[in-house]
Amino acid sequence: MKGTSREAVWWPGGGTGTLGMTGKMTTAVLLVTLLCLPHAPATARIEDRAFWYSQAKGHIEDILAARRASNGYAKNVILFVGDGMGISTVTAGRILKGQREGQSGEEYRLSFEKFPYVALAKTYNIDAQIGDSSACATALMCGVKANVNTLGLDHRGKFEDCMSSYTAGVTSIIDWAQNHGKSTGIVTNTRITHGTPSALYARSPSRYWEDDAKIPDHSHSSCKDIARQLVEDEPGKNINVLMGGGRRHWLPLTDFDREERNQRGRRTDGRNLLDDWVRDKKARDLNAEYVWNKAQFDKVDPRHTDYLLGIFGYSHLDFEVDRNKGPLGDPSLVEMTVKAIQILRKNPRGFFLMVEAGRMDHAHHYNIAARALDEVVRLDECVQAAMKLTSPSNTLLVVTADHSHTITFGGASVPRGNPVLGLDTEISDMDGKPYTTLLYGNGPGYAHTTPTGRHDLTGFNTQDINFVQQAAVPRKYETHGGEDVPVYAIGPGSHLFSGTVEQTYIAHAIAHAACIAEDNSHCEKPFGDDACAAAPGPCPSPDLPTSTWPSSAHNGGR
Repeated sequence: MKGTSREAVWWPGGGTGTLGMTGKMTTAVLLVTLLCLPHAPATARIEDRAFWYSQAKGHIEDILAARRASNGYAKNVILFVGDGMGISTVTAGRILKGQREGQSGEEYRLSFEKFPYVALAKTYNIDAQIGDSSACATALMCGVKANVNTLGLDHRGKFEDCMSSYTAGVTSIIDWAQNHGKSTGIVTNTRITHGTPSALYARSPSRYWEDDAKIPDHSHSSCKDIARQLVEDEPGKNINVLMGGGRRHWLPLTDFDREERNQRGRRTDGRNLLDDWVRDKKARDLNAEYVWNKAQFDKVDPRHTDYLLGIFGYSHLDFEVDRNKGPLGDPSLVEMTVKAIQILRKNPRGFFLMVEAGRMDHAHHYNIAARALDEVVRLDECVQAAMKLTSPSNTLLVVTADHSHTITFGGASVPRGNPVLGLDTEISDMDGKPYTTLLYGNGPGYAHTTPTGRHDLTGFNTQDINFVQQAAVPRKYETHGGEDVPVYAIGPGSHLFSGTVEQTYIAHAIAHAACIAEDNSHCEKPFGDDACAAAPGPCPSPDLPTSTWPSSAHNGGR
């Protein structure tokens, strides 16, 4: 059973503080062992001129091969979203993973950094220079810019204005995929009704209306909460795989949670939406399963399951470093990704799956870089797992973020192999104190500052999983960043992802690549049984990829 206590956070200057994060404390000894790395691991070979020439030649060959494979149309699409994963987060996450594997880290490449096509996406909202998750997710997955804190609505939808949502609703990639006979799925380690995933199925003037108790009385009879939309409306009720957290928004006030037994549901309408979801699937004679812990999850047979609802947490799922791996715990994000693909790929017409690593956003808001970067590593593992289960000949993989954060990465001639969570080797030339190479523009890390200046970090373990980075401006929670975010793509249609684009473009490029757009005149033939029958040779098994991804993209490292 998950603990409900608040996590300890190491604050320079002695003692501990707390931050309201779900989960348990992990012992410091284990985490220090995990995160403390040699200062400069030995380089495998001399990095002379011949080395760099050879590396560049190999990279060119890989790009050319991958670009040849980008022709054609995508039967399957997997969209990976690192919530808050801006450029600095990717860079630092890359170095952390490389250092964990015994390298100096800078030369390492995450699996998705080897994708042949890269773009930059602009993340502003209709009414905001720096976007929020729900409006950014609407742009990313509905192809339309939205106002801050709204989701699934166009420019006419106003925050917490129920009436404004009546005619402002837009459709998403999941709508488009379902309309073309594809299976669909959502996997996240946040609440399934949270800002990013809910943009795929809900139309709401407030991202915070996750259950009916959140809706103002004057709008109760006019607007549905997000959880109800997922269970009752299209496309939500037809989504094949739904896995994440947030049981509190599915249960009535009268029901205690089955895992966190001192916590009640939050619904005021008396409904248990978990039971409603099960009843709906039974009424339609569908092969469906609802699970809430790892033991039940492990027993789900993808061959005989067409609909899977896994709500594994009362609120968000734990960070991976805190996750209970026992039978009453939760599956990992990687395990959920694998199970989802195994279920969805049975459809001969293909599938669309969105996988969100959402807890890196929360870690950034707390100024805890170690947790945020660990989530980058976990997302990369999800991408690698997906590549093992799919084929580059028919599957488009896209990795991006909804927005960035204020984290920065810098120092004065920091030596190669310096721990990415460590200190600059030089002290400040102004206050004479050490500082970490990872810092934040604002947030709770400002508490490191005293009336006489910054806390002295000498002697502190800045690599502890709960260490709070210093911040320039005090805020209870750190804000989002406003710079463009990267977009990485490989597979059929990946050549569409290049240059600097509006975030809205991504949804339309995916639709074009998968032949699920409004205008599909560019598509020669449909996917599914007809396309398979027309193809030369036998139809491939849905359980096996028809070909393999380039080894350079599939494996970590250089």
